Amino acid sequence: MKVLLIAPNIDGTDVGEAFVANKWAVALGELVDLTVLSFERPGRKPLAEQLPGIRVETWPEPAWARKNERLNAMLKPAWPMFSSHVKRWIKAALARGETFDVAHQLMPQAARYASPLRHFDIPFVIGPLGGALDTPEAFKAEAGSAPMYTRLRALDGFRIRHDPWLRATYEKAALVLGVAPYVQDVLAGVVLRRFEPVLELGIDEVEPLQARPLEPGKLKLLHVGRGVRTKGLRDVVRAMSALRDLPGVTLTSAGGGEEIAICQAEAAKLGIADRVTFLGKRPRDEIENLYRTHDVFIFPSFREPAGGVLYEAMRHGLPVITAARGGPDYIVDSQSGVRLPVTDPATFSQEIAESVRIFVHNPERVASLGAGAQTKVATEGLWPVKAKGMVSLYERVAG
Repeated sequence: MKVLLIAPNIDGTDVGEAFVANKWAVALGELVDLTVLSFERPGRKPLAEQLPGIRVETWPEPAWARKNERLNAMLKPAWPMFSSHVKRWIKAALARGETFDVAHQLMPQAARYASPLRHFDIPFVIGPLGGALDTPEAFKAEAGSAPMYTRLRALDGFRIRHDPWLRATYEKAALVLGVAPYVQDVLAGVVLRRFEPVLELGIDEVEPLQARPLEPGKLKLLHVGRGVRTKGLRDVVRAMSALRDLPGVTLTSAGGGEEIAICQAEAAKLGIADRVTFLGKRPRDEIENLYRTHDVFIFPSFREPAGGVLYEAMRHGLPVITAARGGPDYIVDSQSGVRLPVTDPATFSQEIAESVRIFVHNPERVASLGAGAQTKVATEGLWPVKAKGMVSLYERVAG
């Protein structure tokens, strides 16, 4: 099967979307005749060397687009240029008599970029798309302000309803993928030919499942994530104050950002600072060790489109307490953790506390859910498994 894969950045030496796109390309290249189109950053390892045996066509990413990394990651200002490159390349390839069974626009993940693939008759796949989750009304007062360019995300819904190029992209696509089922609701105003939920993230391997003997009344909770309000750390800190009768319950936070100082002050105000450890941003090897040395991963992020950090914890056999919203609601099931409805801050933190309390008094449940978490991520999250599933979708599209 000949597959054309496009993404503005595919780079295993980078992070975020570029890194994930590289993982997909490597895994898919083992199963199909793959051609990759992408930008390339000067000074990085050439993409052709990162993807041996895969046909690679690249263009230099413009320097002006790289001046503000956060802005570049959020808005992809060079997308029109990349789209033009792709359109010209495909037109020339077709003129030479080349054919492709399927084309796939893997990235960007945000549902705001009209695809150059819409101009051709090649059956094409878009996604997995993500983002577009809003902050629940009851939490907005504590969410604080955001940079202007992040607030432009509020226009996404308007564009999906009214941008003819964007609508044509999704309506003409043979298959639209979303990181979780909620994405289909985001695109509800567009007539899709087919939709499938596919988490864009994967794992290389699972860790050996280790026994985690729990002492009565003790439980080590772990939260890993950027220090922003939506990741739910403040709610966990408040939950700790409702567990004063269980002094053996502790919380470790790994992550940096403006929310960390707020949570430290909250812990001090609530009188639980001695039971909460704030490590700040830590290197990857230390994060991996935290997964090995804690009992439960607690990540009640209420505006999480995907949730790769959940996969990280689950591959170590950690049960999860998370929010019943967005990506976490799709990733975690009743065999791997607990999902809590997102209501209001007071109720949310109380339900987090109650879930922790149940775990403290039921260590066998902690062990069972931990094993279930690792089984789930091994069954669906390993990159070869994910690539095989994607190729199956390609075959349906091509058929």
